[in-house]
Order: sequence, then C-alpha cells, then structure tokens
Amino acid sequence: MKKALLALLAACGMAAIAPVQADTAWPAKPIRLVIPFPPGGGTDILSRLVANQLTQSAKWTVVPDNRPGAGGTIGIAEVVRAAPTGYELVMGQKDNLVVAPWLYKTVKYDPSKDLVAVTHVAYTPIMIVAPANSPFKNIADVVAAAKRAPGSIKYGSPGNGTTIHLAAEIFSQAAGIKLLHVPYKGSNAAMMDAIAGNVDLMVASVPSAMAQIKAGKLRALAVTSATRSTSLPDVPTLAESGYKQVDVSTWYGIFAPAKTPREVVDKLAAEVNKQLATPAMIQAIHEQGAEPKLMSQKQFADLVQSDYKKWKTIVQESGATVE
Repeated sequence: MKKALLALLAACGMAAIAPVQADTAWPAKPIRLVIPFPPGGGTDILSRLVANQLTQSAKWTVVPDNRPGAGGTIGIAEVVRAAPTGYELVMGQKDNLVVAPWLYKTVKYDPSKDLVAVTHVAYTPIMIVAPANSPFKNIADVVAAAKRAPGSIKYGSPGNGTTIHLAAEIFSQAAGIKLLHVPYKGSNAAMMDAIAGNVDLMVASVPSAMAQIKAGKLRALAVTSATRSTSLPDVPTLAESGYKQVDVSTWYGIFAPAKTPREVVDKLAAEVNKQLATPAMIQAIHEQGAEPKLMSQKQFADLVQSDYKKWKTIVQESGATVE
C-alpha cells in the first residue's frame, strides 16, 4: 500500500512539472471569437462571416463575442491575457494592433510578442461618405467648403485613434484643410448620425458603409486606398482627386494569445484559409465591400510586424495621442 501511494505521488509530481501539451482533439469545445467593436461595423460583419462558415462547414462551434471600447484595444487586451489554449481568439485589425500601441498611452501590448498572428482574413479601403441629401457631390466640394469655413465641417468616425480617424487626418493635412472630428463608439452609431445629417461626413471602412450606400442613404465620395474598391468601382480614389500622398487601407485577421500551441495555430490557419478560398466565402466578403486575400501564417505575421514599425513613424510624425 505504501509503495503504491509513493508511486502515485511520484506520478502526480511528474505530471505537475510536465509541459502543457496541445489538445490533440482541438477543438473539443466552443471557441470564443472576440470582436473588439460593437455590432454592425466592418469588424463585426467579417467576424460573423468567418464564425458562421467555420460552424457550418468545419462543424466547429465558434461563438462571436462583442467586446468594444477604446478603439478596439479592450477586446485585444482581453485575449492577450487569456489562456493560450486556442479557445480564445480575436479578430484584430490594423487599428487596434499596429496603430493603437503608438497612440494610446495606456496600451502596453506588442502584437508580435503578446499575440500569434494566425491568419489574414481580408483587407478593405477606407472611404469618405456623405448623407444622400448632402450638398457635397465629390471631394472637391468638401475641400472648397472647408477652406471657406475652417473647422465647420464635422465628420464622424468609429473612434479616436483608429486607422479610419488617422486616414481622415492624413487627408486633411494633404488638402490643407481643417475638419472637426466627432468620434463615436463604433461605426454603426457614426453612420446613423451621418444618415440623420447630424454630421456632415463619415469616414468608414467599405464593409461598414456598403449597405447604406446601396440603400441610397449615403453617398460615397472617395476611397483612401491606392486603387478603387472592387465592390464600388465607380467611387474614385483620393489620389484620383488630386491627393496622391494619401494611401490608407486596413486589414483584418485572426489572432491567438502568445504561446498557443503550434499544432493548434497551424490547424486553425489551415481551416480558415480553406474556408476563405471557397467561392461562397469569396463572394460573401466581396458583397460586404472587403477584399479577400489568402496568406500563409508567416506572411501574415511579417505583415503585422512591418506595419507595426511603419505606423510608429506615421503616428509620431502626426503628433497624435489618445488618453
């Protein structure tokens, strides 16, 4: 009896010091996909497309969970602190991963050290829109009005410190105008105020504004990317409007906590890329105004690291900070 007890204690001791192994049956339970913005915006739309596709086609249970606040940094920070088991993921984007750490004094995470970049999902141009009954028919109209009355034109954005906010500021500097920024807690609230005419303009990702543009409630004036949107080919770029130095777009991708087992990361990346390559998903992403683009896990990790360094310079040169 004594020998058996000692053997049991020894086995327990060995288990205690043994390294944590990957869950070979992963996923054996529901996966939470944190969406760091409110419902209705581009991040929410793309997250739910991916979650639904994985649930229906891969037979995984992926549960979207909106955790908005502070330009998306609250949801990111929650997953940074989560256990690295593969059951806590986040849909991150350029805003909250490579821009926010240089803008927010309270943001301390480094996306290349505190998270694993699993797979790129899509990228999208940013666009400037106006209410359908606005006197602004194009960007030239906006610039002319802003020069007549500096600071009088209000534009809504999904929040301080987002890539969308900075895209508008970069455009303002390029055009030599002053616009009044009105930050909201997400794209949906900004869009409702734009439709109601409470702000003169809205700056948003294409997925956020697409439905309202098609419904005739918003008028698209320009996109801030180097090329036109596949989904809205008639909308000119700011470069075509005379501001070639403005080239801003944003990307979306799935991230896991650092130290998530490599087997889990590889399995997740392979399955998401498999689903993204299907004609149904390609069509669904295009319909939302985004551009699907498959990348290997390494290619996506390299993109995140490159943009992290690039936006440090952009933010420092802009002088922008957010408390």
